[in-house]
Amino acid sequence: MTLRFLPLIGAMAVAVVGLSFSAGGSAAQSLKFNYETSTYERVSPYRKYRGRKPKAKFWRRTVSIRTEQKPGTIIIDTNRKYLYYVLNERRAVRYGVGVGREGFGWEGEVKVRRKAEWPTWTPPKEMRIREWRENKRRLPIVQKGGLDNPMGARALYLFKGNRDTQYRIHGTNEPWSIGLSMSSGCIRMMNEDVEDLYERAKVGTKVVVIGPKLKNKRIYREGGLFALFGG
Repeated sequence: MTLRFLPLIGAMAVAVVGLSFSAGGSAAQSLKFNYETSTYERVSPYRKYRGRKPKAKFWRRTVSIRTEQKPGTIIIDTNRKYLYYVLNERRAVRYGVGVGREGFGWEGEVKVRRKAEWPTWTPPKEMRIREWRENKRRLPIVQKGGLDNPMGARALYLFKGNRDTQYRIHGTNEPWSIGLSMSSGCIRMMNEDVEDLYERAKVGTKVVVIGPKLKNKRIYREGGLFALFGG
């Protein structure tokens, strides 16, 4: 008699999982029924998108750092593929990131002016044209947030003054791209990492981007290596 109800229980479990995603899609975890323990267990919704993992050096960790940037500042070193959230002048949380491919790198000081959970993706017209011309791939005009959205679980919108740069710090459904130069200028992070950064960084956070052209202003030092930024 118990066996007769197992398919029903399984269907209920699928329904619960479906509801957790459809009811806003912002849940960091979902439920899966475990038949051995007859209980629901929490599982990461990102598991299906893991694929090839980034190298261990791009995993999140707290590191020693020397910087004059104030606590709460974000430093992005696009050359080394690291993003730092400054805790104080000697400590920072370091995350691995994916950055702009050749021709799409940039540098400068910007600020976080908006934040969004499970953001919609609105690829610029230029991107849609370029993607069709180069790859014969038709991008959507607008794509709602969710696990299939390339913006991932969270997004921080970067502005120069009152001007939207169109660049974002956001999650990704392609975690294997962390540590690579593949984007159109946006900064990609593991979904788990961008959720962590999202909770730390506030609207108004200063973001310093160290681009492909290193110049003569010292921004930070980690492990004896100075990163330079042309101001």
